[in-house]
Amino acid sequence: MKKFVVSLLLAVTCMGLGVSFADDKGMSETKKDECLLLSQGCRDTTMSIQQKIDKLNAEIQKGQRVYTPEELQKLRDKLKETDDMLNNLLTGP
Repeated sequence: MKKFVVSLLLAVTCMGLGVSFADDKGMSETKKDECLLLSQGCRDTTMSIQQKIDKLNAEIQKGQRVYTPEELQKLRDKLKETDDMLNNLLTGP
């Protein structure tokens, strides 16, 4: 009986871990980046201008399967703003 209970607990624990791993893996394609979109949850995040441009492009590529049209427009606006900032740094005002 003891072995059965231990096996049952182990199985339940493994099932719980499997669900959390599945959430972490597959969700990156369908998860919104709140830091880029709303400037939330990015307390410890630092990135270069080029990294931000790359990340914005990647989020925009997710399209409407992840973002609403309004959110996509907000991301495009942030991308344009970041591109302009980079161009100003490279060419001067």
